[in-house]
Amino acid sequence: MEKVLVTGGCGLIGQHICSGLLKKGYEVIAIDREETGYNDGKDNYTFVECDPTDKNTIAELFENYKFYAVVHAAFTVDNDYGPIVTEKEMKESAVADKFIYHYAATSTAKKIVMLSTSQVYQFPKTREPIREDSDLKPVTNYASMKYASEKAMSSEMQHHKDEELIGCIIRFAPVYTLNFTDNLMVKITDPKDGSLFVFGEGQYGFQMCCVHNLVDFILCFIKNADSARYAGVYNVSDKLLTTAADIITFMREHHRLGAVMQKSSSGAISKLKGIFGASKEEKQNYRYLDLSKHENNNMLDCTRASKFVTFRWDIHNTK
Repeated sequence: MEKVLVTGGCGLIGQHICSGLLKKGYEVIAIDREETGYNDGKDNYTFVECDPTDKNTIAELFENYKFYAVVHAAFTVDNDYGPIVTEKEMKESAVADKFIYHYAATSTAKKIVMLSTSQVYQFPKTREPIREDSDLKPVTNYASMKYASEKAMSSEMQHHKDEELIGCIIRFAPVYTLNFTDNLMVKITDPKDGSLFVFGEGQYGFQMCCVHNLVDFILCFIKNADSARYAGVYNVSDKLLTTAADIITFMREHHRLGAVMQKSSSGAISKLKGIFGASKEEKQNYRYLDLSKHENNNMLDCTRASKFVTFRWDIHNTK
């Protein structure tokens, strides 16, 4: 039975990754800051409570287990992080990344998967889909943290490029599930007064990622990536945009939703803020809502990732 290490294994995303791996017959060793009760009664699952910066404990894990793959999901928001990412957390991530990638590259591991974010891309000026080679411009603390993690992994992989280790960086859109709707709700919530709103009929969309699409890709990559040609960056998201109207319908069917106001187009919203750079709130808050970009319908091009898996989940069939 092949063993997989999952960092940040007890958060929202981490638990779904662990569940998927267990269903596929892997033995899972998960680490996180605190236990959530997820491991109760699960076969082939071991939880180790430790901080991701605990170098000694993680070193022992690599010594005691012959890992087939490593999934680095620690320091991922919507997992065990909230929307506000501080400078302290950025520094902790950098510390953990350095030795986790080193241990993975010098161990028995054949695959390493790192969870990044689509926020690392520069916001495009056209309606062209965002591809893996599109321009990068991390603005938020979270995007900067993940981009630094990407570079740390790439650097470590370069030092061990002759080893049989296949590295994968996943840049995925904000996630949701049937019951985790924070990333959906922020798209229809006015940050000034907390009211719910929609422009016009809500027929504009956002690139979102059902967490089951993310997990399906990770599972397929771990199983099927069999050579160095599969290494590199992958965009992962839902196949189609999620419209504001979709979000409102979804929330009314499955959750409570108050009154939703209709507003005129956001085209008249001032964009002067961009001249002076990002505000402190925008930099710190992963879910910061920039109304000047609200109706731009920018899609991630997931063509490369689609070679591994069909993205079959969306807001209409999520669970």
